[in-house]
Amino acid sequence: MKKTAVTVMACILLVCFAGCGGYVSGVGEGRLSGVLSSSEETEDLWENVVTVQTAKEMTALEKGLWTARFEGDDGFSTFLEAGGAKTDREVVRFLASRFLAGKAGGLTMYTQAFGCSTLSVEHAAGGYLFGRNFDWNTCNALVLTSYPQDGYASVSTVNLDFIRQGAGMADGLINDDMMTAAALYAPLDGMNEKGLCVSVNMIQDGEAIEQDTEKPDITTTTAIRLLLNQAATTQEAVDLLGQYDLHASMGYMVHFAIADSIGNSVAVEYIDNEMVVTETPVLTNFYLAEGEKQGVGTSQSHERFDILTETLAEKQSMTQKDVRDALDSVSKDNFGEFESTEWSIVFDQAALTAAYYHRENYKKAYLFRIGVK
Repeated sequence: MKKTAVTVMACILLVCFAGCGGYVSGVGEGRLSGVLSSSEETEDLWENVVTVQTAKEMTALEKGLWTARFEGDDGFSTFLEAGGAKTDREVVRFLASRFLAGKAGGLTMYTQAFGCSTLSVEHAAGGYLFGRNFDWNTCNALVLTSYPQDGYASVSTVNLDFIRQGAGMADGLINDDMMTAAALYAPLDGMNEKGLCVSVNMIQDGEAIEQDTEKPDITTTTAIRLLLNQAATTQEAVDLLGQYDLHASMGYMVHFAIADSIGNSVAVEYIDNEMVVTETPVLTNFYLAEGEKQGVGTSQSHERFDILTETLAEKQSMTQKDVRDALDSVSKDNFGEFESTEWSIVFDQAALTAAYYHRENYKKAYLFRIGVK
């Protein structure tokens, strides 16, 4: 992607959520390297494994799949100290003040509905694995590795199709730096250097999350950035979320799948604006918490949940290949729908790697590794 001059007043930042089912891993220094011919990852994942190293410049891995790297002050601590944000528009205002000399112009954040499948399981070789599918229309995805001055290193995923220039603004092209800055505040999932994994999954429900207890405010995606930057364990993640009022983007109901490196995995849901935590190794797109809401969600999400739960019942521990196959079993091509599983990711929470499969091509893995600071 070429770097071009940015006319700030001419930009529109359009960031959408979409279907889910996959998790991403970290990367090392530099650029894309070649295919690994022999390694433990190759034996465990597939014969065609590409190890990826990221650079500051956005780099295309293949059509529809990009990588980039951020290092330095991401401004997130300042964002939180200023009270956070209740809406995506407020996030954009902060980004404008932080990175665009205060010129928000036509910047907006816009989110759409999505669905996801995630699972947490003991790794047969030791430690734990976390898998996720991201289901949506064909899109451009960015795997972003972040090495902030004030926070944990992490890798996260953003749908690039929703970071765009405003209509009719020919001179207002968004460059790599602007894209990366926006992406930092718009992750859909990720893993940090402590092995903590988090994903946001949508629930089809007419209610929304609008907590109002005079705590600092966070939106859906900034909640994910909060956890990736600051939480080392599932309990720390839950405690952190409890310190903020969550405001779900565009009025969509969501819940979070969170798992740490010692196998603690939970769903964090919001019922009547109260946070409820339920232990579970599997999460799709319906409520798990006991009560009137339990089970509310799409019928297909129940089917995917049952498939993954049965798989875990048959295998108390899995290899990375097993998790990949489990994600394949609930990918969109099994259900005859127009969406696709745009990415599937297997996180190794001990080795701090992630095998990334693009658009249901489970014969080729892009392998990322998080470098610990």
